Amino acid sequence: MSTISDHLAAFHGLPVFDHTAAATEDSATAKLPAAADAAWRIGLDYESEITFEEAWQAFLDSVDTTQVRAVVIGNWWGDNYGPLTDALAAIVASAGQLPALRALFIGDVVSEECELSWLQMTDVTPVLESFPQLEELVVRGASGGYGDDEPPLSLRPLRHERLRALRFEAGGLPGSVVRAVTACEFPALERLELWLGVEEYGGDATVADLAPLLAGAGLPALRHLGLENSELQDEIAAAVAGAPVVARLERLSLAMGTLTDEGATALLEGQPLTHLSALDLHHHFLTDPMIERLRTALEPAGVAVDLSEQEKPDEYDGETWRYTANAE
Repeated sequence: MSTISDHLAAFHGLPVFDHTAAATEDSATAKLPAAADAAWRIGLDYESEITFEEAWQAFLDSVDTTQVRAVVIGNWWGDNYGPLTDALAAIVASAGQLPALRALFIGDVVSEECELSWLQMTDVTPVLESFPQLEELVVRGASGGYGDDEPPLSLRPLRHERLRALRFEAGGLPGSVVRAVTACEFPALERLELWLGVEEYGGDATVADLAPLLAGAGLPALRHLGLENSELQDEIAAAVAGAPVVARLERLSLAMGTLTDEGATALLEGQPLTHLSALDLHHHFLTDPMIERLRTALEPAGVAVDLSEQEKPDEYDGETWRYTANAE
């Protein structure tokens, strides 16, 4: 099973600069890059003596935020796991100070700090409501807190005119979030990636929940679609095989899930995929003959097919087990 072991080195075409670390080491002499030349990371260490809100305010006070184009949010809880709620409120409250912000990554957290499915999230709708010029949003994590008053990741349907790339990374993406995405209107969205995950960690979306998306509703500009990291990858492949949205895609990813020969056969027997520039199926459970069939059918037409990370199912107590790349 994969783990997220490295912090981002680049985001939105910009190198990531860790503002919190620089300020903590020596706030008096820290040399900061030009505001527009970095993706600014704000995140706490495990033994941090400040709160995220204090780290965020230090960023606002020391950088010309009117020029900041990209922000990366790391650990917001220090050494005491907690939901994103207060940290996100501080970010949203500063929207007026970040008029040039075009990209936001929430949850640049590695497994050593917190497992993917332990990240306690909140309603991220205020991000899209407060930053109408945002072009790229990535959210990592989807779980709720430990009390009934701390729900998991959520999103309310809305229209956003400028968003071009949206990705939810989760070991289990709530079906309610998937349904909200399909109910949103994103006229400029070119790239959508959903890590659907497994039911054990809250991934209760069904193939039926994806139907509006596969029909292409509300996403006229979509060119890259990723329905990934799912224990339902065969069923998703079968649905994609006849989905109207595929005809206008340039890139399709069904990677990181439990894809078997059954799903791959559905893809090959469905609508033509030779118009794609890339088909990403990495981390799969395909047999060697099926891998050869896919390459023979698609690569001569110029489709770059990623079939890396061929996995073998586990056999235990008479049962066969397949796993997604990212769960816990």
